[in-house]
Amino acid sequence: MASRITPDFKSDLLTRIDIVELINRQVPLKRSGALYLACCPFHNEKTPSFTVTPSRQTYHCFGCGAHGNAIDFLIEYNHLNFPEAVEELAHHAGLEIPPDDGVQPSRGPDTRPLYTLLAETAQIYQRELRQNPQASRAIDYLKGRGVSGQIAATFGLGYAPPGWDFLIGRLGRSAEGLRRLIQAGLVIEQEGKHYDRFRDRILFPIRDRRGRIIGFGGRLLGEGKPKYLNSPETPVFHKGRELYGLHEALKAHREPQRLLVVEGYMDVIALAQFGIDFAVATLGTATTPDHLRLLLPQTPELVFCFDGDRAGREAAWKALETCLPQATGQQEIRFLFLPEGEDPDTLIRRAGPDDFLERIRLARPLSDFLLEHLSAGIDLNTLDGRARLGSRVAPLLERLPPGLLRDLLRDQLSRLVGMPLGNKHPDPPRPTRNRRQQPPLSAPQRPGATPLRLAIALLIQYPHLASDLRGLGEEWRQLSSPGIPLLRDLLATLASHPELGSAALLERWRETEDFNTLRRLADPRLLAHIPPDGLLPELLGTIQRLNQEALAARSGSLFNRASTSDWSPEEKAALRHAMQSSRQVPPEG
Repeated sequence: MASRITPDFKSDLLTRIDIVELINRQVPLKRSGALYLACCPFHNEKTPSFTVTPSRQTYHCFGCGAHGNAIDFLIEYNHLNFPEAVEELAHHAGLEIPPDDGVQPSRGPDTRPLYTLLAETAQIYQRELRQNPQASRAIDYLKGRGVSGQIAATFGLGYAPPGWDFLIGRLGRSAEGLRRLIQAGLVIEQEGKHYDRFRDRILFPIRDRRGRIIGFGGRLLGEGKPKYLNSPETPVFHKGRELYGLHEALKAHREPQRLLVVEGYMDVIALAQFGIDFAVATLGTATTPDHLRLLLPQTPELVFCFDGDRAGREAAWKALETCLPQATGQQEIRFLFLPEGEDPDTLIRRAGPDDFLERIRLARPLSDFLLEHLSAGIDLNTLDGRARLGSRVAPLLERLPPGLLRDLLRDQLSRLVGMPLGNKHPDPPRPTRNRRQQPPLSAPQRPGATPLRLAIALLIQYPHLASDLRGLGEEWRQLSSPGIPLLRDLLATLASHPELGSAALLERWRETEDFNTLRRLADPRLLAHIPPDGLLPELLGTIQRLNQEALAARSGSLFNRASTSDWSPEEKAALRHAMQSSRQVPPEG
């Protein structure tokens, strides 16, 4: 998709989006003059320092330095990647992302009606939990499990009443409505008959990382089986790729210090009830590589929580084997085993959150669990035992990515077996792609000491100033400073697209090496010392200083020659023109 997101498309998209309306849907804004204020959604604060500027279509937090446009907000707040954020905005703006190179890409079915249907269904089930007379058993069950109304609302819990056609009667009266209910996994079709999948159950909406409802889990209240029932695989729900509670955990923590993987809906909800709001649950499956690809970029520490019985340890070992190919050592992966007969729900209610947090802190590192599991039943005091351990561990080492973790584990195993284990595969350099490792924006420095940086900052924040540079000398273009091409490109872009605002102008550089530099120079704190009526004089002055710098460099080159007779007429004329321009006097005829 990224190749189809052209600069012109992004400019059009950002022009159509009202950033105030977009952010206000997630963070209530309060108008203050020409700006809108709120407490920052990206860090905890009591006094609002998060500002949204409609005229520039940007947001900025003077507390933590968060800054950007509508695309950046969706990336940071909803934890989307760039194509997902653009797709979301395009849908909101009613734009279709253009095809690549004029060829219409192959498209799957339009899933937007399914998301709409699932959201509407969730609202119906939530309303039934509050209003349906038969929901008293569901409410009693939740109260008995200690679930508060606030937590029930946070996770959107609902109730599916008894009966075979409750949902069909509300959303499936037409043939098209019934077809979509079947497609969404909400209605079962069998031998020409149709009936609701979820009946007399507490409903747990399952959200994707973006917060869209993609399916449901249902807990049966009466007798029968299964006690827990999930939505089937649908065009929008794939249980091996999704995790219950991930959206809520990321909403509670912009950058969670750890994520805890548990096994059930009620485990996630009970932990959140006691303040441990960073738990997620698999959806009736073992941990998959897709789960890890979803989790590992979000946190520096991943803790798997299992029962301490034999089944729990077997499940933990399967999770460890799944982790090995992605265990780079950049994130810590650990394993927590609960006392036999306990699960997170029962343990935290019995022992309290402090005890549970201490157990998380003491969870076993992946390397310790690996060696402990493989050495079980082996006598390491014998040569045969140590050789047996080495033969068990060595193949698993090769499944680890090259890096420090594999080297350290190999060293530890070498000490245990009493002989060195060579590294057969030298470690290649690995690129770092975690966007959270970029230098923070929270401590900007004024660029005033460098005219080039100040000129770029003024243009990226106030693009309309470019029109006032016409007729000014352009000797600066001859400078060899690294930022000159960027300044040249900025002015060329604004000459051909004078309508661009700050957000749209910056967006044109997102996929270039200069994007991070421009993003930092777009920080409004950098120019906060310049009054509004001083912006243009400041820009004109910086360009003049750059012209003078170019003149000095040119003059130095010429005057280093043995004689002025070596100068060409063109060089003399250029020098005279540059000197006159720098003094802001008209050149001689």
